[in-house]
Amino acid sequence: MNNKAAAYQQFDSKTKLVEQHASLVKRIAHHLMARLPASVLVDDLIQAGMIGLLEAAKNFDGSKGASFETFAGIRIRGAMLDEIRKGDWTPRSVHKNSRAIAEAIQAVERETGGDARDADVAAKLQVSLDDYHQMLNEVNAGRLVGIEDLGVTEDVISTEQTRGTDAPFDDLLQGSFQKALAHAITTLPEREAIVLSLYYDEELNLREIGEVLEVSESRVSQIHSQAMLRLRTRMQSWQME
Repeated sequence: MNNKAAAYQQFDSKTKLVEQHASLVKRIAHHLMARLPASVLVDDLIQAGMIGLLEAAKNFDGSKGASFETFAGIRIRGAMLDEIRKGDWTPRSVHKNSRAIAEAIQAVERETGGDARDADVAAKLQVSLDDYHQMLNEVNAGRLVGIEDLGVTEDVISTEQTRGTDAPFDDLLQGSFQKALAHAITTLPEREAIVLSLYYDEELNLREIGEVLEVSESRVSQIHSQAMLRLRTRMQSWQME
């Protein structure tokens, strides 16, 4: 086979990968949209995700062990998050409230030695319970709460595709983080742990989780925000180790 034929075959193979996984882009985009405000358009996410998919097809090396879908999923989501961050649509008040809630949860749990209840956190913030719930809704709608919001960079979660000579250290770091995160999740109040499981493991959206728990979609949004902020405070010890 000459070089021209080999290049064409490789191009054809990459094209088929993109065509076969176009639906993955849409699935990830709609999953992210459940956590984003109306100002973010799903078409923009899909467009960014397609660029991520093209890059994944170009750079994928099947000999490394990871499946293409796993590798592409990471690249697609990363491209979408980059697009979202460029927009800088999150009001400063959302960032401020997020920090304030996390600090209040930590303070209450340090004082009481138990899980901070909604009413306790509201009291610590010196706001009404309704206002506290509204703050949680805004935090959930106004930003993505992801791995970096737990105080750990996305570089911690890597695949064989992106590891270099530090792979053994990366493996150790990733394993340590995952164990710490898994333990932290087991310490959450039961309903918060269930919401995270349904959202991230079962990939249900907020409305579907509400149907399972027989609560409103707004209430699920509040529980999700509080769970992630509580996790962030409990993962701080891992950061400092």
